[in-house]
Amino acid sequence: MANGMIRVPPPRNEPILSYGPGTPEKAELKAELDRMLSEHIEIPLIIGGKEVRSGKTAEAVCPFDHGHVLATYHQAGEAEVKLAVEASQKAWAEWSEMPWEHRAAIFLKAAELMAGPRRAAVNASTMLNQAKTVHQAEIDAACELIDFYRFNPHYMQEIYGQQPDSAPGIWDYAEYRALEGFIFAVTPFNFTSIAGNLPTAPAMMGNTVLWKPASSAVFSGYQIMKILEEAGVPAGVINFIPGRGGAVGNPVLASSEFAGVHFTGSTPVFQGMWKTIGENIARYKSYPRIVGETGGKDFVFAHVSAEIESLVTALVRGAFEYQGQKCSAASRAYIPSSIWSEVKDGLLGQVGEIKMGSVTDFRNFFSAVIDQSAFNDHKGYIEYAKSCPNCEIIAGGGYDDSEGYYIEPTVVVTTDPRCKMMEEEIFGPVLTVYVYEDSKLDEALELCDTTSPYALTGAIFAQDRAAIVHMSSRLRHAAGNYYINDKPTGAVVSQQPFGGGRASGTNDKAGSYLNLVRWASMRSIKETFVPPTHFAYPYMDEE
Repeated sequence: MANGMIRVPPPRNEPILSYGPGTPEKAELKAELDRMLSEHIEIPLIIGGKEVRSGKTAEAVCPFDHGHVLATYHQAGEAEVKLAVEASQKAWAEWSEMPWEHRAAIFLKAAELMAGPRRAAVNASTMLNQAKTVHQAEIDAACELIDFYRFNPHYMQEIYGQQPDSAPGIWDYAEYRALEGFIFAVTPFNFTSIAGNLPTAPAMMGNTVLWKPASSAVFSGYQIMKILEEAGVPAGVINFIPGRGGAVGNPVLASSEFAGVHFTGSTPVFQGMWKTIGENIARYKSYPRIVGETGGKDFVFAHVSAEIESLVTALVRGAFEYQGQKCSAASRAYIPSSIWSEVKDGLLGQVGEIKMGSVTDFRNFFSAVIDQSAFNDHKGYIEYAKSCPNCEIIAGGGYDDSEGYYIEPTVVVTTDPRCKMMEEEIFGPVLTVYVYEDSKLDEALELCDTTSPYALTGAIFAQDRAAIVHMSSRLRHAAGNYYINDKPTGAVVSQQPFGGGRASGTNDKAGSYLNLVRWASMRSIKETFVPPTHFAYPYMDEE
C-alpha cells in the first residue's frame, strides 16, 4: 500500500483542435467517419463486464440521413436490470475499498486515450449518431469529457483533503465512503460529455453504476463504454444498459439497492422519477441522492447600450449551434426597440449565411435535429407561430424530414411576451424575440424573470456598467449559469460549473467539487489517546 501523500497531476483544459484544411486531425477524423459509415455493428449490453444480448433490438441511425443505420443495439428490460444490479453489488465491495488514487488513475488514463488514439472515434461517433458538426463534437465529446476525467480526480482529492479540527488529546478525521447500493445514471442525447460524466463521477467516488444512455445516442455511448473498459474500469462497476425508459427505469427504482440517480433530461421525466422514488422510499436501504439537470428556456437580454455585432453573433451561435439542442441554447430574447432595427438586420444577415446539411461536409454550420419525435415537436411550434396573430416568422420556418430531420434556423418575433413561444422549452432551432420599449427596462426584466419556470442559463448584453449591475441584480435567480456580453452556451469544466435552479434541476454543478461530494457519505472518526477511566466529573466533588 502506498504511503505517500499522493496528488493527481495538475489538471488543465484540453486544447480545442481546429480541423482546418490540411490538418492531421482532419485527415484522421475523415478516415474514421468513412470507416464508421461503411460498417453496421451490433451493440450489446455490458453487464458485469460481459456482453449480453437481450434479443430486443433497435437501430442507431444518422439523423441527417435517417435511412443510414450505424448499428443495431440490444435493449435491457427487467431481467437485464436484475443482472446489472447483481453485478454492481458484486463489484461494490472491492471497488468501494480500492485506494482512491487507483480509481483516479483509471479515469486519468481514459482522458489520455480520448485526447490521443481514441479522439477520432468519440468525435466521429458523436457526429454521425447525434448530427453534430466537427466543432460541436470536438468541444463536447473530446474536450469537455477529457476535462471531466482530468478535473474530477482533482476535485475528489480536494474533497478527501477536507478534514475536521482536533482538540488536545484527540485526533478527529473524516473518511468519505461510497454510498451503499448503486447509482442510476440516465444520460441525454445532446452531449456525449454528459453521457460520459454522469456514470463516471459517482464511480470515481467508489460507487457502482447502472448506466442508461439515451436511445438516440447509444452509438457514441458504446464508444465511451469501450474506452472506459480499455482504461481499466473493473467489471460490474459501470453496467451499460440501453433501453426504453420505463422498461429500465421502473425495475431500477423498485430495487432496494437503489442509492441515487444522476440525471440529465426533461423536467417531466425527472419529476416523475422523483415522485416514484418518494413512493418507494421505505424500501430503500438509505435515502437516495437525487441529482438532476433538466429543462431550460434560456434568454438573451439586451440593454440599449449593447454592442450590436457581438449581440447578434451571440444570438446566432447561442440559438442555432447544434440546431438549438443544447440545454443552454438561447430560446428567447429581449431587445430594446431603439436598437431592434439594427439587430434585426444583422440577425437576418447572419442567419441567411448559415449552410445546412450533412456533418460530413465540414462547410456546414447546421445539421438535422435528433429524431422524428423532436422534428414533430419543432414543426408543431413553427406551425403555431405561423397561425398565432401575435407572432411573425422573420427567418426560416421551413422543415423537411424526407432524408434527414431538418428544421430551418427560425426566428420568431412576438408582441405577446408571455406567449408559449417565450415560455415553453422547444429544444430546437427556434428563437423568439420580444421587442420592449426602452423606457420599460424593469418591466421587461420582470418578464424575463417570471415568464418561464426554468432557470438554467441566461445572458445580458450592455456596455453601461450601472445597467449591468442593475440587470444582474434583477435576474439573480433567473439562471444558474449567467453570462455578461457572451452567449448563454459553452460552459467549460472548472471555469463555469454547470447547472440551474427552479424547474431546471438541483444545481449540483457538474464540472466542480459540488457534484462529486453528492456521491460520498462522510464518516467522522474520533480517536481519544488517553480516555477517562471513571464516569465522575469534577463538578461532582462538592455539593
